[in-house]
Amino acid sequence: MNLTPLNDFIVIHIFGSLTLLSFITFFNPLKTNKKGNLWFGLFLLFYSSFWMEEIIEYIKLPGINSLLVFVIHSVQIFTSVLFYFSVMFYAKPKFKLKKSHLIHLIVPIFYIILRVVKGLNTSNEQLRLNWALIVVILSVSVFYLALSFVKIRKHQRQILLFSSDTKGVNLNWLEYIVMQFVGVIIVVAIYNILNISSAPNILINVINLITVYLIAYNSLKQREIFPVTESRKEELAFINNDKEEQEKERKKIISDKELEQQKQKLNELMKNEKPFLDSELNLVKLAEMILLTPHQLSYVINEGYGENFFQHVNKYRVEEAKILLCDNENRTMLAVAFDSGFNSKTSFNTTFKKITEQTPSDFKRNIQ
Repeated sequence: MNLTPLNDFIVIHIFGSLTLLSFITFFNPLKTNKKGNLWFGLFLLFYSSFWMEEIIEYIKLPGINSLLVFVIHSVQIFTSVLFYFSVMFYAKPKFKLKKSHLIHLIVPIFYIILRVVKGLNTSNEQLRLNWALIVVILSVSVFYLALSFVKIRKHQRQILLFSSDTKGVNLNWLEYIVMQFVGVIIVVAIYNILNISSAPNILINVINLITVYLIAYNSLKQREIFPVTESRKEELAFINNDKEEQEKERKKIISDKELEQQKQKLNELMKNEKPFLDSELNLVKLAEMILLTPHQLSYVINEGYGENFFQHVNKYRVEEAKILLCDNENRTMLAVAFDSGFNSKTSFNTTFKKITEQTPSDFKRNIQ
């Protein structure tokens, strides 16, 4: 059975889908995570170039194809770099490009020079140049995959200092797909560098198409990671500092006496007004209620209770859930989750078990 027509259809579908998705993400009609989506849109556009070479082969324009292939190959080396910067803009509320970031262009420029040398060289050095190009693109992909993965993991820890609900803002959707699409970039790059004329395995392209759908699903339903004003983002920027800078920020922001006073105010607020019932409660909202800056409130929670914001708020939610589970009303677990401030049954079960070392269902059975 000849699968080439089916593979061609899938290739066109992948390229068209990525191109369309890149422009939707780039122009960001929902205006969420603006800078992150701008760079992620650029990444998707460059990512689509891994199928563009097959597309232009269908056109068969003599003299133009070779130039287009060179441009496409030169563009591809920037794909993983763009992905890394999109992660940076997603994860840091006030991240800005600096001159020092130009260092990220050194290896891609070296790669382009190697391609030029390869194009001009007709001797036996072609094989060595091919291997040099493979080593460069593999190294760049693996390096920026590792950097992005580390940054996502760091963000997942830091967001606990700001948000009481990490669903949709912890970038795990990028973590889940990063290894797959970078792996595919490497495979397709090898096909291109070795000038293999046959189309890549149809199974690889099917996996790629599924990945495109997953990227579209997750990127188009993003929540705003830092849903605060620009001025508030300045105040929250400290949670994204490096460890050494965080230690500097941990110096006494308020006196020990005032710390105890603010702890008492916070205890009374949480007990009487129950702000934790708001599933979208964050550090800024709670700070405004207690008349502190986010920085000061973070200090009170960290130093006064030895907890981060996420732990502190969800501790109250779990206690509220225990009360609801103990009453005689016939509530479903989903109703208990929502009524105690959680926004999903999954986060309710996970957090409840982490704090109490038993599931909500086990807790309810044990009290009956």
